[in-house]
Amino acid sequence: QVQLVESGGGLVQAGGSLRLSCAASGRTFSSYAMGWFRQAPGKEREFVAATSWSGRRTYYADSVKGRFTLSRDNAVNTVYLQMNSLKPEDTAVYFCAAGPTDTVVPLGYDYWGQGTQVTVSS
Repeated sequence: QVQLVESGGGLVQAGGSLRLSCAASGRTFSSYAMGWFRQAPGKEREFVAATSWSGRRTYYADSVKGRFTLSRDNAVNTVYLQMNSLKPEDTAVYFCAAGPTDTVVPLGYDYWGQGTQVTVSS
């Protein structure tokens, strides 16, 4: 069992930055792939970024590539999403998720956090 708690969301102007954190409980965190997803009002949950259990493999949605950076620190059971050059279209609730493999598909993850709101004003 893994419990995930996101933090770091907030209101920022376009062009600004935020760093989201996802703290995980459980001793098996390092064995899970981790993903970040987001969901805007009236839209489906969409893939943002994912990393393998080791962190050696990381990939991003085209819409955030070059602006967002995902990293993980298995020593403190935390995964991060550094978001730079934010745009109004990045506004959404951001969720972290843990699962057996790094995938772009939400159904591939077994555990989800409660989400953190990111709002980017123009």
